[in-house]
Amino acid sequence: MAMSRELYWFLWRRNTRYQFITSIFKNTGHTHFKSKIFCVTNQFRQFSREDGMPAGPKIYTRTGDGGKSSLFTGERRPKDDMVFEALGSTDELSCNIGLARVIAKGLTGQLDAQLEKIQCILQDIGSAVATPKSSAREAHLRRTEFSPELVDELEEWIDKHTKHLPPLKNFILPSGGQSSAYFHVARAVCRRAERRVYPLISAGEVDPVVLKYLNRLSDYLFTVARLTAKIDGKEEKIYRKPRPERNSDSV
Repeated sequence: MAMSRELYWFLWRRNTRYQFITSIFKNTGHTHFKSKIFCVTNQFRQFSREDGMPAGPKIYTRTGDGGKSSLFTGERRPKDDMVFEALGSTDELSCNIGLARVIAKGLTGQLDAQLEKIQCILQDIGSAVATPKSSAREAHLRRTEFSPELVDELEEWIDKHTKHLPPLKNFILPSGGQSSAYFHVARAVCRRAERRVYPLISAGEVDPVVLKYLNRLSDYLFTVARLTAKIDGKEEKIYRKPRPERNSDSV
């Protein structure tokens, strides 16, 4: 039983299921799940320590050394596939939000809780992106279904925070202190994630609600960038059309 629990933890951490195991071992000749379990545990070989206590599996699997990786459906694709481009961008987005949370010392508990929830939702977006409809079964799609109510929730948060900000009359430059600048970086990465996900939406591989959420999330992060500037007492810099400087002493 201890072995099964460790294996379940390992598979869950990689957002996969039994189909992933069968895709790895489809050519091994094993016909029973018990045999597959044995193969996996033999591959990692570090599930127990000398003191008898269970040890976690190795972080590396070697299954991607050939330049391909597995989707949630069990399908293997090249690592430069547009699915992995989208997954990488959403991962970078979550990392940048996490970094901004650490940098921003003046966040309220409510605002920080919202950002943490967003990071969790980005994990769910990753699951949806890693489940292209062309290779997914109905069970996969049900498990990775993305709720449109999450978009509504973001809009409510944006409206609530906007009430505490001065009216927006000019383009805002990424500025407003360190915390605000980090959220502007997260906003820009969010826009890139949106661009990477769009081809999958266009191809009918991913639920369009995912794109709508990312679109709204960039607006949320822009609002939070402005809000943190206000919390920190920093001035936002606005766009002014540059004019050539006229110096009478110039040659």
